[in-house]
Amino acid sequence: MNTGKDDISGWLVRRASWHLWAVLALVLGGAVVRTARVTSDGGMDNAIVVRAARTWLAGGSPYDDPHFLYLPSAVLAAAPQALLPVSVLRGLVPVAVSGCLVLGWGCALRLYGVPPRSRFAVLGLTALAAGFAPFGHLVQLANWTATAALALPLALLLAGRGRWTAAGVVLGAAVALKPLLAPVALLLVFARRPRALAALALVPAVTSVGSALLLPDPLGFVTRTLPFLLRGDDGFVRLYEASPAAVLPRLGVPEAVAQGVALLLCAAGVGCAYLRWRRGGPEPLRLAETAAGLMLSAFLVSRPSYDHYLLVVVPLLLAGLPYAGSAARTPWFWLSLAPQLPGLALPYPEPSQRRAFRDAFTLLALAVTVARHNARPGPLRAPDLSAAGRVDPGAGRLSPGGDPAF
Repeated sequence: MNTGKDDISGWLVRRASWHLWAVLALVLGGAVVRTARVTSDGGMDNAIVVRAARTWLAGGSPYDDPHFLYLPSAVLAAAPQALLPVSVLRGLVPVAVSGCLVLGWGCALRLYGVPPRSRFAVLGLTALAAGFAPFGHLVQLANWTATAALALPLALLLAGRGRWTAAGVVLGAAVALKPLLAPVALLLVFARRPRALAALALVPAVTSVGSALLLPDPLGFVTRTLPFLLRGDDGFVRLYEASPAAVLPRLGVPEAVAQGVALLLCAAGVGCAYLRWRRGGPEPLRLAETAAGLMLSAFLVSRPSYDHYLLVVVPLLLAGLPYAGSAARTPWFWLSLAPQLPGLALPYPEPSQRRAFRDAFTLLALAVTVARHNARPGPLRAPDLSAAGRVDPGAGRLSPGGDPAF
């Protein structure tokens, strides 16, 4: 792309003024303060994990709660929170969740070589926080999806720098907290990185087995949680699931047919992700778009699958906007996100019980958009930043140039 001094792209990569930082601080701070005021424990989803840790500390089984869907290692990870007063968690938890999202955005920018102090960095995060409803939902719920939103771009950043084993460790640690990033193991298979794949598998396996031995019900995850996830028969949870396997039966489609459709879509998405990896191109785009395709494919078939899962892939794709030919430059990328505008009123899916239909549209449209982008033939090229910076042709990253923003 052209990033001359008078071009919008050149304007975006220059250093942000303090005014833009102040707006960002106001948006993020407002979300944290609002969450601290409207929640009694820092967030409903985090409270489930903390309650499980408190149950364990009291001698009970965390898996007595059917909504605790995490590996045993998450119990020990939540134990420090269980020792804190609820009044402290009310303020600490939303700050931690917001911090994970901010750091994840920063890692995504570093992956693409975008200056972290640039206008694009500040405006992009402000747009996510103020204009993308799942961002606010995740902060308010304090779901541990926030750890995956940080771990995935961090792992890809390490992989882009050739540190694949370290990337596998990061992914494994995230899986130990919440198994959301398990599908990224296929990326390591595509890249033929057996050590990284072993690290991804061993970290959660060792921590979970070790933690399970400390629980009164060591096999609780296998005997209680897995059947619950496979059945997906929780009436309350089903109202908010966005995968086709959950939404189509609500429209009258037989459940077996819905599951078959979801599996076919998932398989197609994985195939397109493999084609994207084979196509090559700038390494940041190759890593990010392949990983995003794998994650979106998994979201199509996983139970449960919520709107805030999109925070794992949307910032990663959005950060690639400076690259010509990136998925974020396709109009369908933006159209798929339109239903997630906080102020958008849609008559039918407006009630909270029908929110899943809006989320399902975004998930499906985004998955199809990324899959089509991944499957298209032809080479990709790195951005031309001759006026604002230089490009490392080997890595496809932006590197410091003459503009003081760098």
